[in-house]
Amino acid sequence: MKLHELKPAEGSRGRQKRIGRGEGSGHGGTSTRGHKGAQARSGYSRKLGFEGGQMPIQRRLPKFGFNNINRIEYVPVNVAALQAISEKLGVTSIDVELLKQHGIVSKTALVKVLGNGDLTAKLEVSANAFSKSAVAKIEAQGGTATTIEK
Repeated sequence: MKLHELKPAEGSRGRQKRIGRGEGSGHGGTSTRGHKGAQARSGYSRKLGFEGGQMPIQRRLPKFGFNNINRIEYVPVNVAALQAISEKLGVTSIDVELLKQHGIVSKTALVKVLGNGDLTAKLEVSANAFSKSAVAKIEAQGGTATTIEK
C-alpha cells in the first residue's frame, strides 16, 4: 500500500449538502432552516446546555461536595512493587527519578510508598511520603526510608 493509494472506506463520506443553491437542488428557499424564528435567522447560536426551554439539567440537579484547593495528590506505590523493581533491575536504592525513568509514575507525580505486600530486600527508598506500615517494613529489613521535598 502506498500513500497515494489511500482512500476512505466505501460509503463513509457522503456528498456535502449544498444549501441555498436554488429550488432544483432541493435545499433552496428557506435553506433547510424552516420558517421564521430565531433558528431561521443569521447569527443565531443556541446557548450551551439549552434544552428547548425545559429547565436545563445543570439547574435541575442540586450542587453537592467541594474541591479542596490544598489537596496534595500522591501516586501510591506499594512495598511489593518496590520488591519487584529491586529484583528486576538489581538495585538496592530506589528513588522517585528511578520510578519516573521506568514509567511507573508520570514526570510530575508525587509518590507515596504504602505498606501493602512483603519486602525481603534491604532497600534505601526515597519518596515524597510514606505510610507508617511502609516505613516499618523497610526498616525491619535494615533499609532506610527518606522523605524528600515536594
